[in-house]
Amino acid sequence: MIRSLSLHALLIAVLLVACSPATPPQEAADKQRVAGQSPPEVAQPVVDQVVTMPATIAPSGGEAEQLVSVPASSPTSPVLALTESRPSQSPAARQMAQGSAAIALAGMPSGRRDADQLRAPSEPTDRENYAQVEDNPVKRAAEQPVSTFSIDVDTGAYANVRRFLNAGRLPPRDAVRVEELINYFDYDYPPPDDRQPPFRVNTELAPTPWNPKTLLLAVGIKGYELSRTQLPPANLVFLIDVSGSMNSADKIGLLKPALKLLVRQLRPEDKVAIAVYAGAAGMVLEPTPGSQRAKIEAALDQLSAGGSTNGGAGIQLAYNLARQGFVEGGVNRVILATDGDFNVGTVNFQALKDLVETQRKSGIALTTLGFGAGNYNDRLMEQLADAGNGNHAYIDTLQEANKVLVEQMSATLLTIAKDVKIQIEFNPALVEEYRLIGYENRILRREDFNNDAVDAGDIGAGHTVTALYEIALKGSGGSLTEPLRYGQPATDGATPRGDEIAFLRLRYKQPDGEVSQLLEQPIRRGQAVGDWRETSERFRFAAAVAGFGQILRGGRYTRDFGYDEVLALARTARGGDPHGYRGEFLTLVGLARSLDPGQGGVQGQAIR
Repeated sequence: MIRSLSLHALLIAVLLVACSPATPPQEAADKQRVAGQSPPEVAQPVVDQVVTMPATIAPSGGEAEQLVSVPASSPTSPVLALTESRPSQSPAARQMAQGSAAIALAGMPSGRRDADQLRAPSEPTDRENYAQVEDNPVKRAAEQPVSTFSIDVDTGAYANVRRFLNAGRLPPRDAVRVEELINYFDYDYPPPDDRQPPFRVNTELAPTPWNPKTLLLAVGIKGYELSRTQLPPANLVFLIDVSGSMNSADKIGLLKPALKLLVRQLRPEDKVAIAVYAGAAGMVLEPTPGSQRAKIEAALDQLSAGGSTNGGAGIQLAYNLARQGFVEGGVNRVILATDGDFNVGTVNFQALKDLVETQRKSGIALTTLGFGAGNYNDRLMEQLADAGNGNHAYIDTLQEANKVLVEQMSATLLTIAKDVKIQIEFNPALVEEYRLIGYENRILRREDFNNDAVDAGDIGAGHTVTALYEIALKGSGGSLTEPLRYGQPATDGATPRGDEIAFLRLRYKQPDGEVSQLLEQPIRRGQAVGDWRETSERFRFAAAVAGFGQILRGGRYTRDFGYDEVLALARTARGGDPHGYRGEFLTLVGLARSLDPGQGGVQGQAIR
């Protein structure tokens, strides 16, 4: 009896050991790396050909695995066989590998799992990453009369702020880049008469809504417009993050229908390739004409998420594909869709920026589309786009994807001027102080303006860019600083420049040029109206958005101007609002007021 019980116990113990969860190979390797150890060498599988969709994505076995193709006789088979480790025989396979092992994307084939099997939208955590930004300081014109900065057409911060507010949370201070909130909206500036120069400059001057003792200067730029049918042929590479962190409804679940919106706008002369990355990178769709929409959409449908995130390898592969399909005089662009949570391979922030800066010399731009919450790396996404002569948007809804990729398709894809810099020289005889609202991470040195080797922002077809300065004139009582005791002697305002309060200079290059061209125009005191109510709707709405952004960042300069004043001002400038974006802005301000009652203001009395 005792022997029988012992055998029975031994059998149970063996079964328990067999059923206990083992550490996955990749997880074990990652732990060894963290501990400073080298993971053991594993025989690497290879593939015979480039994957062309439709295909099923194999479960990940770790960083060293590769994408594999499915036999044509079984395009949706859930069982994928890896060949034995041996040298790749196919040049296409070598291209896909890009000199390193590719991956088998982790997760069950999407053909075998429904959308409701995706995780719920990612939960906010403390892992989101934002660049620390300090508000631009007030500067005295007598000491620093020149302000220089690069334009910025990014809008990602606005959609990200909206995501926070709709979730019932105020955004982190550094998530609020005021210029991106302002530039989210189209201000209906008049376009240029022709394409030379490629944009028109508009200026407006009026009392500041939050401080009647200062003036608000608005500088607006409008690029020439092109319809979708007028765009040159496009060579696009979708670079898609399919790592484990993307496995949620607001990431891979939103990414696929978002990119399909763009695919459905493409013409036969356009082409798309799709590259993906998790532990390593691989190509899942060779360059395919826009007329083959079903094939492109099938490639997107088959994607699923799992594994670590080697974004650096993905970027290199995507640029290689874009160079191979380069279209002279066309649109050549990589569209990176990710949460930005790179954790293997090249993960150093500056190294990733350097990689993109090197690649942009090939004439291929980079658009970054951010997705999800919880681990969202806003800092990386925004600055990679800047380094790649591109633009950045955050996609929180399918409606936002439609705005960026359909309504603003020409502006998103086609660059009409690059390295656009603005410099304003303030006349110290008339101007006491000034400050630039926003653009903190786009500030340039004075000497950078005339240096064509210094990179700056690009503008797309139909894009609008708006910059606001708050200005205190001499004797206005609006100054915040004391003049230097031993500074420039006071003047009586007499100046050979008459009533010029500032002089605007703008430099830009043609998309394929290396020598900048200069535009100049004075800004005169006589342009100022006596009351902000006499200004255009575009001015009032831009001021309302600027006020809102500053309040979200703590309201250092907005005094008693609170959410109530923002609402009152914006309601006077809602205009036609064909897409409802201004109406949505009012809703978001109302949400912020409910979440932050201490910033309510004085019930809008100051601006009624």
